[in-house]
Amino acid sequence: MVWILATAALCFSATAGVSEAFAAESERQTLLAVALANPAILLFRGLPSGASEGAFLVFTILPFLVLLGALMASFLAVRHVRAEEETGRADAVSATPAGRRAPFIATVAHGLIACVLLGGATTAAFIAAGLGAGGSVALGGALASSAAVFLGVGLVSAQLFRSSRAANSFSVGVILVAFLAAGIGNAVGTPSDDLTRMESSGLAWMSPFAWAENVRPFADDDARPILLAVGVSVALLTLAAALQATRDLGAGVISPRPGRAAASALLSRPLGLATRVSAGSLLAWVVGAAVVGALSTSLGDVIDEIATQNLAVTDMLDRLAAQGSMDQGLVVTFFVMVGTLAACFGVQTVQRARQEETHGTAEQTLATPVARARWLGAFLATALAGIVVIVAAAVAAATLALLARGGDPAILPDVVVAGAGQVLGAAVFPVLTAVIFTLLPRATTTLGWVLVIAAASLALFGALLGLDEDIVSLSPFAAAPVPAADGVAWNGSAWLVVLAVAGVASSLMLMRRREVATGG
Repeated sequence: MVWILATAALCFSATAGVSEAFAAESERQTLLAVALANPAILLFRGLPSGASEGAFLVFTILPFLVLLGALMASFLAVRHVRAEEETGRADAVSATPAGRRAPFIATVAHGLIACVLLGGATTAAFIAAGLGAGGSVALGGALASSAAVFLGVGLVSAQLFRSSRAANSFSVGVILVAFLAAGIGNAVGTPSDDLTRMESSGLAWMSPFAWAENVRPFADDDARPILLAVGVSVALLTLAAALQATRDLGAGVISPRPGRAAASALLSRPLGLATRVSAGSLLAWVVGAAVVGALSTSLGDVIDEIATQNLAVTDMLDRLAAQGSMDQGLVVTFFVMVGTLAACFGVQTVQRARQEETHGTAEQTLATPVARARWLGAFLATALAGIVVIVAAAVAAATLALLARGGDPAILPDVVVAGAGQVLGAAVFPVLTAVIFTLLPRATTTLGWVLVIAAASLALFGALLGLDEDIVSLSPFAAAPVPAADGVAWNGSAWLVVLAVAGVASSLMLMRRREVATGG
């Protein structure tokens, strides 16, 4: 419910912010022209459907809303199916007259109700903000139906894999692929003559993100993509039910790969163990960050060409850049995304410590001479080192992309500054997650992801929503050092360092004093 209410609040504030920041239709038309002339922008925004206030709002935030709904639905599915089996609670329910299908049926009902409530809450938020009822209902329907698709994805992944970690990783991977498919499909689509509307290519129609976007709320209000999403969600739910009926309780359709007969010496130490269990996910985050980093320096020629041809576009890009030149603003924006990816890895790694507790493997490790603080410190060290590796990969990719297009090497120091700043910003999140883990272990997963999502939302959309700079700066991503026209803008570096150091010290101290919490 908190997730649903937070999404509705975001919708309400976004409407007010966009109305204030882009009150004139000419401003909205100019920004849409920039987006259509630079297809890479469409990778991270929605599908342009016109310059009206409602259609422009949908262009700016709909993919992010669908992403929130997708994560909510898939995490819910895995949590109430696979995680319940891991903890043994599903065994107790299956032993009653309710039978083994009861948890699955309850999860489907719970998930569908959550999707409908999400759509209803966002519809109410847009209507309350003053937008038309028809477009608001269409947007709510698009959001609810797309979330239902990813509910099905989560339920299927919960049947395929034996652990909730693997099921969640698979679900998130599907979500990211769908996000990129929609973005690329929109980017290579066909723009209208007035540069205010884009027709998606065939690739986009492979993604639920594009189905929601092609409803085109406040423009066409086309219900057919909603029906498509409903049909696919029904098919996925049916597939999940069939898989549930054919597998053993606690098992997965895909059997885990057997490990080596003998462990390496690296696994005899807590740091080696933490590194080993995080290596696979680190590789995935590195690849994603490298792609985003390459985009940060590969768009300069397009931006310069647009700005030369249209002075209004120049003014708009200067305003969006916020710090220094347009090239610097572009680098800063993309490296906030890199910082978000790095923070996700850090949070995921610390959450692995919680999973070790709930699965009972932490007790086995702590029964040896390994101290509690050393055990948690190993996961923290792995998280922080991984953040450095992820950002370094993005910086390297940005450098190679710049050299490949023959760009101005003077921007490279800005890339390094932006990357170093995001290392500091991203490092705060695994540290805060570690503090939550020691104080409120059951809330580790929920609060860890909420912190990242809230901070990324503030940093990426705060200015667009018209939020005060002091509020936006509450996000560690926005408070990190960035390149500026006269050197480096240090922003909130001091409090980030203090927060990180204090968080590490307090989490390790608290870990020494608490018992192992095995409950899920």
